Amino acid sequence: MNENKNPVLSVVVPAYNEGPALAEAAGQFRLALEASDIAYELIFVDDGSEDDTWTQIMGLAREDERVAGVKLSKNFGKEGAILAGLAHARGKACALIDCDLQHPPEMLAQMYHIWRAGGTDIVEGIKNSRGKEPILYTFFSNLFYFLIGRTGNVQLKNASDFQLLDRRVVDIIINLPERQRFFRALSSWVGFNRKQVRYDVKPRLSGKSKFTGIRSTQYALNNIASFSSAPLQVVTITGVIFLLFFLGLGIHTFARWLTGTAVEGFTTVILLLLIIGAMLMISLGVIGFYVGKIYEELKGRPAYLVEDRVNVQGE
Repeated sequence: MNENKNPVLSVVVPAYNEGPALAEAAGQFRLALEASDIAYELIFVDDGSEDDTWTQIMGLAREDERVAGVKLSKNFGKEGAILAGLAHARGKACALIDCDLQHPPEMLAQMYHIWRAGGTDIVEGIKNSRGKEPILYTFFSNLFYFLIGRTGNVQLKNASDFQLLDRRVVDIIINLPERQRFFRALSSWVGFNRKQVRYDVKPRLSGKSKFTGIRSTQYALNNIASFSSAPLQVVTITGVIFLLFFLGLGIHTFARWLTGTAVEGFTTVILLLLIIGAMLMISLGVIGFYVGKIYEELKGRPAYLVEDRVNVQGE
């Protein structure tokens, strides 16, 4: 039987400027899967790389028909690459794993067997630790997970994109109408039966993380906005607090005026105007951010565009 025609497991691998690591990563993925006699396909998604990532993918696909590739027309971000990989996957289950080998390939077989035993729709990879990363980055990551857990009702502490999903879960996620996606939260939001496996984050195979400080901040803000309206509620709550504060201050000032002990001068007035102005600008910024997200959704542009494919069904 040609395993590539009937893969049981599709392994989706987003790749952005990962050319030097592709051959080693593909070798370790295949070794881990073949050791457990799993019928599989590897789907590498080139997310608009600027190096030879696509050339490497095509070379791997020529050598092994179980390796498929999808080249996006530009860099759509990891969420777009994940969606593209899931949309092209044909397996009865789909696993997501990073190309930099920080997710241990040997755990793919363990996750597969948990799913294969039945009764489990999602097998989640949970980090024992975050590995070696700057303390400041760890702090803001934990802050992000705390905020989205409290406001978006999804618990993501130590969660990752390293997951295995049953086909019915994959189909649901693919068919969700929203454009701004956060896969890690969506896979938690859909529910279904799930189990967890724990792993230690390994050092990157090569290169540096593509998430710079600016990109990480944008990523966090976009995902909080896509999963929670809490910032808008904070604006309202802040407005109520200031209303009560100024009401009390107004009563106090009026009482002092009646007794003839009012303090002359404009310092208090100026400070209050500055505070009010700052709060108004921040509030307008929060509202504008959400209006922008609504605008992006209404335009209905796809989450990704495919430029080329190799070894994909129908090609």
